[in-house]
Amino acid sequence: MERVDDLDAFAALLTDEGRTLLDALRDYDPAQELATATRLRRDHPAELVSAALGQARLRQRAVAKFGAADAAAMFFTPDGVEQATRTSVAAYRAARFAALGVRRVADLCCGIGGDAIALARAGIAVVAVDRSPLTCAVARANTEALGLADLVEVRCADVTEVELGPYDAVFVDPARRGTPRRRGGGGGRASAGRIFDPEAYSPPLSWAVEAARKAPFAALKIAPGVPHEALPEDAEAEWISDGGDVKEAVLWFGAGPAGARRATLLPGPHHLLGAGLPDPAAGPVGRFLYEPDGAVIRAHLVADVAERLDGRLIDPTIAYVTADELRPTPYAAAYEITDVLPFNVKKLKALLREREVGTLTVKKRGSAVEPEELRRKVKPQGPNAATVFLTRVAGAPTMLIGRPAKAAVRP
Repeated sequence: MERVDDLDAFAALLTDEGRTLLDALRDYDPAQELATATRLRRDHPAELVSAALGQARLRQRAVAKFGAADAAAMFFTPDGVEQATRTSVAAYRAARFAALGVRRVADLCCGIGGDAIALARAGIAVVAVDRSPLTCAVARANTEALGLADLVEVRCADVTEVELGPYDAVFVDPARRGTPRRRGGGGGRASAGRIFDPEAYSPPLSWAVEAARKAPFAALKIAPGVPHEALPEDAEAEWISDGGDVKEAVLWFGAGPAGARRATLLPGPHHLLGAGLPDPAAGPVGRFLYEPDGAVIRAHLVADVAERLDGRLIDPTIAYVTADELRPTPYAAAYEITDVLPFNVKKLKALLREREVGTLTVKKRGSAVEPEELRRKVKPQGPNAATVFLTRVAGAPTMLIGRPAKAAVRP
């Protein structure tokens, strides 16, 4: 749990003097921190300067998730920056709630308020709940800073004690990192380690599922690597990627087909709803290789992509799809394959030298070789570029060499 002085330090940042300091640090350069701290301490208390510098560092880290404009106005904790939902993902989820006609949401384990902000911007009233006093203070300051306080009520409470009757939707984002927090999502100090057992979430997934079933609509944020056998049969499971990176998985209740699996790719959004297809057959490597988006792979929807591409797997255990024709798709990156070779570093080095390849992208799936290790060994030099895939084809270690197929760039 946070200490009283954590709360006092944060409260000091909300004073006129604290805000003046933060404004002065808007263009803060970490390389000049010592000189900056020395200069500011001439006119301000050392503790306040330290708190302001810490907040300036967090705001810079937060730009990647919240954008420069919001990050410059918001407040953060270290855990809050790490665990908050990326704005693009939160906005997509809020739009999905709005499309369902949701007008009032209970945001349980709200953290610093990232999802509550997105919901409010979608015109939805939010009661945002967390049991950490510091986290609640930060969330409250953020809704005020962004002009959303009229739509967001921040409540410091144990989420397991919140009466859900007044709400037409529930959103739960349990703690999934560090030492499990006490029931209710405390938001206190924790290490950065991930929690893989859904019942070790705080609150546990089983509690969150039961809470979700009490509302007309609900969304539960879970780790993308959750075992499929742990998913409740009455929920739609959605895996979301943003710019090709898998960000989260969500269980939706009352909002989609029960038991369905969906991959959603942002920007877009592009939706792939699973049809329950069997695993595709494996066959020889064709002219084109498709690398499915991580959300597609996590959702176990590679077969659905293969069917759309009239493709096949290169190996029964490898999530690469190959085909003889090029078909644009938002669900996989396409490459034109020029060479299919047994794994051999010397042969690869000779081929790259012959083709004057200096820019080498190394991808792997089903190989123990590390890309950087291979790059050091082959020492690429020259004006040309290539992509090498370290993988297995029909069980044998194989190198596939090619280049991006431009006609299949994601729309």
